[in-house]
Amino acid sequence: MTQLDKILGKIKSRPEAQSIVEQWSKTNESIVFTNGCFDIVHRGHIDYLSKAKDKGSKLILGLNTDASVQRLKGPQRPVVDEQSRAILMASLQFIDLVVFFDEDTPYDLIKALQPDVLVKGSDYNASDIVGYDILMAKGGKVETIDFVPGFSTSSIVEKIKTSM
Repeated sequence: MTQLDKILGKIKSRPEAQSIVEQWSKTNESIVFTNGCFDIVHRGHIDYLSKAKDKGSKLILGLNTDASVQRLKGPQRPVVDEQSRAILMASLQFIDLVVFFDEDTPYDLIKALQPDVLVKGSDYNASDIVGYDILMAKGGKVETIDFVPGFSTSSIVEKIKTSM
């Protein structure tokens, strides 16, 4: 098996991910879930995701599809297509699974996967995070992580536009 095969093996459909999560749960793995577009990956993303992984033993990344990103960010986004974004994210050693979601929020994906910990950036109040009710009902945790100041995909896109 090549390194690329291992990376591609982390990208799973929702049903495949559910099956894997069931197996992890049987061995008492602590399952962390976070989500996002991750259009242009930067230092802030790496910091955030590594800290998310520290919240448990397995990290699942819910990744917005291209259609979902366009609805959220506008017709010029994403800059990087969903398959490329998924491969890039799956190549990070601290991400165990990448699962696409096409909805505007990952609510249905969180409901299907039933993680133990839900993580988002500190620009959210924990109780406002999509899936908060699911985690609270099962006795899970919802946590926030501070961002690295000065790093955002939107600011990088603007910088590129103004330098052209």
